[in-house]
Amino acid sequence: MIESKTPVLVGCGQVTQKINNPMEAKEPIELMKDASEIALEDTTISDLSSHIDSIVTVRFVFDSGAGRRPPFSIYKNPPKSLADRLNIKEAKTFYGPTGGNTPQYLINIAADRITKGELDVVLLSGAECFSTMRKASRMELKTGWGEDPGGNRIDLGYEKLGATENEMKHGILLPVNVYPLFENAIRGEKGHSIEKHLQYLGDLMEPFTKVAKGHPNAWFPTYRSSKEISEATKANRFIGFPYTKYMNAIMEVDQAASIVMMSEGKANELGVPKEKRVYLHGCADINEVWNVTERPELHSSNAIRLMGKKALSMAKWTIDEIEYFDLYSCFPSMVELGREALNINPNRDVNLTVTGGLPYFGGAGNNYVMHSVATMMNELRKNQDSKGLCTSNGWYATKHGIGLYSCEPFEGLWEREDPEKYQKEIDNMEKPEVDEKPKGKALIETYTVANGKDGPQMGIAIGRLKENNKRFIAIARDDNDLSIMMKEECLNRDCSVTQNDEGLSIVSLDS
Repeated sequence: MIESKTPVLVGCGQVTQKINNPMEAKEPIELMKDASEIALEDTTISDLSSHIDSIVTVRFVFDSGAGRRPPFSIYKNPPKSLADRLNIKEAKTFYGPTGGNTPQYLINIAADRITKGELDVVLLSGAECFSTMRKASRMELKTGWGEDPGGNRIDLGYEKLGATENEMKHGILLPVNVYPLFENAIRGEKGHSIEKHLQYLGDLMEPFTKVAKGHPNAWFPTYRSSKEISEATKANRFIGFPYTKYMNAIMEVDQAASIVMMSEGKANELGVPKEKRVYLHGCADINEVWNVTERPELHSSNAIRLMGKKALSMAKWTIDEIEYFDLYSCFPSMVELGREALNINPNRDVNLTVTGGLPYFGGAGNNYVMHSVATMMNELRKNQDSKGLCTSNGWYATKHGIGLYSCEPFEGLWEREDPEKYQKEIDNMEKPEVDEKPKGKALIETYTVANGKDGPQMGIAIGRLKENNKRFIAIARDDNDLSIMMKEECLNRDCSVTQNDEGLSIVSLDS
């Protein structure tokens, strides 16, 4: 039996904007309006906007912390701005927190509140216009974006920096410098040489480009071979070693996506066709050990493992039953962490994306997963008894969400476990002690080299001091060391750590 309060997704819409003149391009709120109108029309209910009681929008990246202010005015209340453009009156307006995990997090919250009778018909939406924003900035043009529509905005979740001060001053800031640290740790766990692992990464990501090529909203609908992805060339230079450019998420896109949710009872009342309905069978939200340097392991994710277990238990599914996946894919390591933690058989003939992933479909800031869920809805509608799984991720493999979807109705009482209960399992894990002023002989656990257009610029190493086994993070500056780190095996390599006059920990390779 389907309970009347069971949450259901009934509409989805996506738009991608590619306009060269930034003064002719639509602003983010307008793209959200377009995607929302498509989502509303997708439900087939002509007057649905009059039934919407809640609008939830994903936080813009330029509104996600200090140092990210855009070259235009701020939207003071994005969900209210969207409501005004859609002529929706009296709707509650909610604004999500920072993180690529946010869309699934918001879907999970909306589902929970719908089943409790706190929300009725919910419109979720998000957008990023980094492509247009960057073009305008380069041309020194002012777009005129931003507004204050008034109204009360309810902020969901909380804001927290993704790293400690010590981590940030040693390179844990830009994701392009952090995810390669996980990658080399994964490489070490697999026992791969650098050359073998680069080929492996190309093989891993090639299928993503095939999917992106067939997606009507992909930013880069281009197939690339494994060799094209893995081989460093002038057009595909190394960014954060061992990642080439084609392995990195691209945020410089203009994309928007929206989803409509309601209860089963409301869907019946309004007459939403059965074939349009997609049910959230299982879900979970969790944080990894927050600080990268305090994580027990850098090659795997205990948080994703536990999150998957909770969601599968809620749905009463097994991982092998699932036909469609969209694993968060900002960088290959995120795909690998998800696949391993969820116990997806690497030899199974199944795509790990329905969109093409953030490097190829496009990495629309915090909102990418709204696209993955919208695409998943359409895939599942084609095969009504199939099952799908989407994961989401924020900061540095830090904040995670998962959703299990199917057009098959959810039977019985829809109820998710309070995330605070199982979060304690992660929070109570034993963590390595971090020395923020390390000195002496050490071993490298993992490392990366940040590259600019002219080659290596800085190395980052995480390791253990031999004297006391304390964890440290340090940067490498010696040109010869950087060259070695790009060419030779440096995992478990002997090194020395010192403190310089700038208060930085400096690592140098022992000969």
